[in-house]
Amino acid sequence: MVIPQEYALLLVSAAALLLPALSRSIGIPAVVAEILFGVILGKSVLHMEFAGNWLPFLAELGFLLLMFQAGMEIDFGTLRRQSRGQILFQFLFFFVTLGLSLLAALMLGSGPFMALVLSTTSLGLVMPTLKESGLSKTELGQSILIAATLADFLTLFGITFYILFIQYGISWRFVLPIPLFVGFGILLRLGRLWAWWHPSQAERVLGIQEDAQEIGVRLSMALLFLFVGLSELVHLEPVLGAFLGGSLLSYVFREKALLETKLSALGFGFLIPVFFIHVGMQFDLSNVLKPEPVLFTLTLLGFALVVKLAPAFLLVLRGRRLREVFQVGFLLSSRLSLIIAAAAIGVQNRLITEETKDAIVFLALITCFLGPTLFKLSLGRQSGQSSSGV
Repeated sequence: MVIPQEYALLLVSAAALLLPALSRSIGIPAVVAEILFGVILGKSVLHMEFAGNWLPFLAELGFLLLMFQAGMEIDFGTLRRQSRGQILFQFLFFFVTLGLSLLAALMLGSGPFMALVLSTTSLGLVMPTLKESGLSKTELGQSILIAATLADFLTLFGITFYILFIQYGISWRFVLPIPLFVGFGILLRLGRLWAWWHPSQAERVLGIQEDAQEIGVRLSMALLFLFVGLSELVHLEPVLGAFLGGSLLSYVFREKALLETKLSALGFGFLIPVFFIHVGMQFDLSNVLKPEPVLFTLTLLGFALVVKLAPAFLLVLRGRRLREVFQVGFLLSSRLSLIIAAAAIGVQNRLITEETKDAIVFLALITCFLGPTLFKLSLGRQSGQSSSGV
């Protein structure tokens, strides 16, 4: 059934407006409600198709903005306050996760790409869950945030360079992105120096001063498209460029809460919900409800939990209690935007099938609800945090 463009736009706009309230009333994340709404509209239930190319375009823009905001969520101040031992432990935590994910991928009959997919987490779910539970400023909360940040950052880099290796092997094209990263480092330093020497202009960009022209939002969108364009030029995934652009903004402007609010209004107000609705519409439930795919999806879910829970037991070496170990493992098992992006990238590059992509999306739907829920249940009565670092 093909829906005319004007009716389709009204339908999606109404859904973006009403679904958050509906999700709160039934106690599920708004993202899950948006994906489920897309599932009902799309290939799985009603088989609707929207005329025109506006939905894929807005969905892609919403996804890039989502990854840009994920980059903005990185707290470089927290990273700099960590000792060398704490940072090394976080890297150990990630590489143990990656090693277990590789073992799981081999047991599933897949390769390194699936290992990178299983290593992902969802910083966009971890941060609001910690804030809601009142743990975001605690030592344990900051450690969880760093672990989620490294998982997002390193898996995104790993996926990008794995695809470059598959496409071009060890050649000049494989090292072509290096100038982009060097330039990114230079921009980080220059931007930070500019903000230090010109605090009043920095405040204007951040929206602390009254600015009818919204320079901060304009700068953010310019950075987004600049890094996406540069990524395309050096054959990197655009999502990595968007993530780097957000990271640059986060590093240059530490007090960016108001600017983040404005960008969230632009993104989560409409564009990002369109992306998740589009993901749901492309999801084919029949691919995961047959006996063999169901078994594969359940096995994938089991591995997805194990590769996050098992490394969390390393925290015992840092003096953490067993309850805190499970809290970390449950919350880091939450997956959403990045794993969905990885699945889409895998299909585009013929690294996974459509059926596997749908299983991964289904996994994201389960873990984005299961992870935060188990984390909150494991909190019980909030107890004091131990003084040892993670």
